[in-house]
Amino acid sequence: MKKKLKSLVRIIFGRTMVVVLGLAVQVFFIVAAVKLFNDNLWYFSMISTVLSGIVLIWIVNDKTNPYFKLAWVVPVLLIPVFGTIMYIFVKMEWGTHVMNRRILKLIDDTSPYMPQSEETLEELEKISVKEKNLSVYMKKYAGYPVWKNTYAEYYPLGEDAFAAMVRELENAKEFIFMEYFIVERGEMWDTILEILVRKAGQGVDVRFMYDGMCSLVLVPYSYPKKLIDRGIKCKMFSPIKPVLSTVQNNRDHRKIMVIDGHTAFTGGVNLADEYINKCPKYGHWKDTAVMIKGEAVNSFTMMFLQNWNITEVGSEDKYASYVRTDFPELAEKGLCTDGFVLPYGDSPLDNEDVGQNVYMDIINRAEGYVHIMTPYLILDNEMISALTYAAKRGVDVSIIMPHIPDKQYAYLLARSYYAELIQTGVKIYEYTPGFVHAKSFTSDDIKAVVGSINLDYRSLFLHFECACYFYRSPVVAQVEDDFRETLKKCSLVTLEECRKYNIFKKIAGRVLRLFAPLM
Repeated sequence: MKKKLKSLVRIIFGRTMVVVLGLAVQVFFIVAAVKLFNDNLWYFSMISTVLSGIVLIWIVNDKTNPYFKLAWVVPVLLIPVFGTIMYIFVKMEWGTHVMNRRILKLIDDTSPYMPQSEETLEELEKISVKEKNLSVYMKKYAGYPVWKNTYAEYYPLGEDAFAAMVRELENAKEFIFMEYFIVERGEMWDTILEILVRKAGQGVDVRFMYDGMCSLVLVPYSYPKKLIDRGIKCKMFSPIKPVLSTVQNNRDHRKIMVIDGHTAFTGGVNLADEYINKCPKYGHWKDTAVMIKGEAVNSFTMMFLQNWNITEVGSEDKYASYVRTDFPELAEKGLCTDGFVLPYGDSPLDNEDVGQNVYMDIINRAEGYVHIMTPYLILDNEMISALTYAAKRGVDVSIIMPHIPDKQYAYLLARSYYAELIQTGVKIYEYTPGFVHAKSFTSDDIKAVVGSINLDYRSLFLHFECACYFYRSPVVAQVEDDFRETLKKCSLVTLEECRKYNIFKKIAGRVLRLFAPLM
């Protein structure tokens, strides 16, 4: 009780309240300005109507997702003055354009250090022209090549991944790069932090970057300085500020750990105790991660440096010093490097929906099955069509969802899609022991994806994300085996159950669809 009271006091009198009040004041002035115009200018109605019409034409012709267009059309039609002003503000917001130009430059700068091997492409083409075409797309539009000579190991639980992380961190000799969405003090982070401080003292280049949302509740705003004082280079990605800005909507949802350029981790596991089941909040926490060793690690190294250097204008890293071209330890340890590995990142600012396109490619080309684990199911029409069409043509489309949700509104919204999907043959299961935070796809025993990308709007369109795509790699079987094992702890959701679902919750889910692009 005392701990909860302290947390509440910290929120009320802390920086979170300053941010909330700052944003509220700005919204108040916008609303007041709109009212002033409405009350005092008789011709303003005509001007606003014309301006709203222009904005609507602009929205319709925009390249963004249709659901995002709808999310803007509604306020522009219902509250034309306010909706129009807000849309113009969002589109003209300079911060987004500045950040995007900066990111594009960094992608160009790092591209030479992630070359696409023509030999690897030719080998891939002999096996599958379609896989080769996907790889060409990924290099051309996302900037990431497909690699060989890479070992992968899958972890079916966060605690398994944590043990491997600790082991690999202890062996670091040159550099440690970490980029995470959430960090919270507890057993997991305290253990890792102790290693990072010790390694920094030994001369290892230790860098840690976490998303600015953590500063609202999880760690103090001054936390980077505390880590810097202990020898760790640390920064927040996009700190939350009491200023209306669309940049603050684009969070860094990635989970990346790179060690000495030869080992990398990614997946759904953040740096907090619930991810390793030390602090159960929603029953058993089912999460996954993957470790890779070898050539493909270079992509994660460059991915990290791209975001790290967004704020390092004029003092960017010498990227060549972090690239590795030889990995003798793979042969020494007899590690299997069969198959193809393609790590990739996704930016919300480049109008290229890489995360969604990879998922859609898997679904559309599936012949036998597509098995999915995701904590959230907030879908646009394209994804619904892909999933239902695959099921209609006889593909086993199975999705594992949480039974105990971490966000009630997200669960109600997900339930609103259940009946529509189940009617076409999609099978939806809920993980009865608790919450599923894993983000994984497997298909036809030959391909898999493990990463940070949820099946929701925020992951697919608004956040910085990352994942690793595997083709004909031994890790595919590990991911699929885990799916089947997890299925044994799940209950199948039936159409009859959907019909009997609480009517008020059904209505709430339908209403929430209006705001789905914001969730």
